[in-house]
Amino acid sequence: MSTKQAVTVIGLGPMGQAMVNAFLDKGHQVTVWNRTASRADALVARGAVLAGSVEEAVRTNELVVLSLTDYASMYAVLEPAADALAGRVFVNLSSDTPEKTREGARWIQERGAKHISGGVTVPPSGIGDPESSTFYSGARAEFDRYKSTLEALTSTDFRGEDPGLAALEYQIGMAMFWTSMLGYWQAIALASANGLKAADILANAKSTVESLPGFLAFYAERVDAGNHEGDVDRLAMGLASVEHVLHTIADSGVDTALQAAVVDIFKRGVDEGHAADSFSSLIELMKKK
Repeated sequence: MSTKQAVTVIGLGPMGQAMVNAFLDKGHQVTVWNRTASRADALVARGAVLAGSVEEAVRTNELVVLSLTDYASMYAVLEPAADALAGRVFVNLSSDTPEKTREGARWIQERGAKHISGGVTVPPSGIGDPESSTFYSGARAEFDRYKSTLEALTSTDFRGEDPGLAALEYQIGMAMFWTSMLGYWQAIALASANGLKAADILANAKSTVESLPGFLAFYAERVDAGNHEGDVDRLAMGLASVEHVLHTIADSGVDTALQAAVVDIFKRGVDEGHAADSFSSLIELMKKK
C-alpha cells in the first residue's frame, strides 16, 4: 500500500495535466475532475481516477489542487460543491492578482477549509523538474504537512502566511518576464529589418541578459537605501541612449511603440528634475502616489 499522500487535481488544461502526471510519476494516488471529462482519458490510462462530479472530487481527498484560469473560475467550479469544502486543504495554483487571491482565500476559509496560494514560475514543461520553483503562501501548518507532496511538482518557496504574497511574487516575475521578452522581440524585429536572423543576434542577446544579475544586485542595495545619486550613471545620459535606440528602430522601419514608451518614461524623469540623478530614480515615477 502506498504511503504517499493522495491528492485531487481539478482543472486539466496543459498545466493541470502536467501536474497530474508529475504526481503519478511520484507514486501518488490522484483523483481528477474537469468540465470536459475527455481531457482525463490519458491520465486515467496511467492510473488516475476520474470523479463523476466536482463534489465527489473534493470529498475524495483532503488535499485538493486547483489548476484553473483564475479565481473567478474557482468560484464557478466550487460553488456547486460548497457543502463539501469543509475540512479540505485547497492549494490554488491558478494565476490572479494578490487582492483577488486574498478574497478567494477568505471565501475558502468561510466554508471551513484551508487555503494555500501558489505561483508556479514555469510552463507545463517545467513541472516535475526539481530545478523549477513555485511560490507558496497562506496556511503554514497545512503547507508543512503537504510540502513533500507539492515537491512532486517543483521545489517549494514559502513566502509567508498572507495568501496574497505568492501571487505578488509571481506577478513581479511576470512583470519582468513579459517586458523582457518584448525587448527581445523588438531586437529580433530590428535585426530582421537589417537582414539579420534571430540566430545571428543570439550571442549578443544572451550576453546582454547574462549581464543583468550584476546590475540587479548593484541597484537593489542602492534603491533600498534611497540612493539615486548620479555617481555611476545619469538619467540624462540614459535618455540620450534610449533616444538613439528609438531613432535606429524608426530608421529601420520597425514599429516604435515599445521604445517610444521607454523614451517617454525617461523624459518624464528628466522633466521632474532627475537629469543628474541615476536612472534608478525612475522608480520614484512608478511608485504608488
